[in-house]
Amino acid sequence: MLVRDQYDDGGISGGTLERPGLKRLLADIEDGLVDVVVVYKIDRLSRSLMDFSKLVEVFDRNGVTFVSVTQSFNTTTSMGRLTLNILLSFAQFEREVTAERIRDKVRASRMKGMWMGGCPPLGYEVKNRKLVENSVDAAHVRWVFARFIEIGSGTELARELAERGVTTSRGHRIDKKFIYRMLNNRVYIGDAVHKGTSYPGEHAAIIERETWDGAHAILTESPRKRAANTRADTPALLKGLLYGPDGAAFSPTHTRKGGRLYRYYVSQTVLKHGAGSCPVSRVPAGEIEAAVIDQLRTVFRQPEIVAGTWKAAKVRFSDITEAEARVALMELDPLWDELFPAEQARIVGLLVERIDIGLDGMSLQLRVDGLSKLGREMRAKEAA
Repeated sequence: MLVRDQYDDGGISGGTLERPGLKRLLADIEDGLVDVVVVYKIDRLSRSLMDFSKLVEVFDRNGVTFVSVTQSFNTTTSMGRLTLNILLSFAQFEREVTAERIRDKVRASRMKGMWMGGCPPLGYEVKNRKLVENSVDAAHVRWVFARFIEIGSGTELARELAERGVTTSRGHRIDKKFIYRMLNNRVYIGDAVHKGTSYPGEHAAIIERETWDGAHAILTESPRKRAANTRADTPALLKGLLYGPDGAAFSPTHTRKGGRLYRYYVSQTVLKHGAGSCPVSRVPAGEIEAAVIDQLRTVFRQPEIVAGTWKAAKVRFSDITEAEARVALMELDPLWDELFPAEQARIVGLLVERIDIGLDGMSLQLRVDGLSKLGREMRAKEAA
């Protein structure tokens, strides 16, 4: 009696047991639902001698008979089992030879520089089975290489790409991992790579060799060293603005503990005269910066601040309206998290005159002229 289920694994190699249909068949055999397994040829069940021996063990343990329609022999006799093993050995040999031929063909094609399929790298598209430059994406790739040479940080570069709205060819966001794969992809200098060996490709290069060498000179540096350089180039958000209860300025500093980086602002009084010389010796950078940013975001939404900004801006720009000043300041609030640290520090320096901290809290003084300038900048961006 033919069972209802079909155990079909079309398109999946017989060299593995990891096949959905075969797994369902074995599960039904273990449940006692199958008495006879019928195949067209032995190699339709498996093309691996070792795998087939495992299947035979399952069949014997559950009392299941194995039948090949086009190959009649009795597996209960020694001669029948020998014949079965010979046929399976030839099936495995055929599979391995075919795989070797395919690998050799791929290698020979790659040595000729041919494109052998798959998802094309960003900057290329496939036409007539060849890689052809996509002008829009290729411009993004060139910018990535040039910008990486400037800043040397994949993390910062990923943020800039997100701000510019650049995505992969499938519309996914470009992360740091994708950037480093791109920077190490020799396809961009016109090479075809196979098993780590490069050959001249049929496609045109997107990146000049000099640019490639410049990027890889940076990649050979230690990632920790490059990260430290990036942090060193990023200004502290409140540098030059923070003052303690004794009027002394606070300077940014950091320390490492357990592989983590901890940032602080330390009083100049403490640095000069030692601990205990100032009631507030140091403050965590993350907490004080977050408090200042929250205050600024509140400022952007206060009507009296908007009105004051508009009046101050009219002194220099007579054509600016209160509505334009309001829109400009309110638009900055949702965009804040998307800004680079250097740009955030510039805006804070533009808006904040002085920050005084003490045991009872924090006092923040704003620059009215800075608010006017910022409103004008936002208005100009909106017009552009």
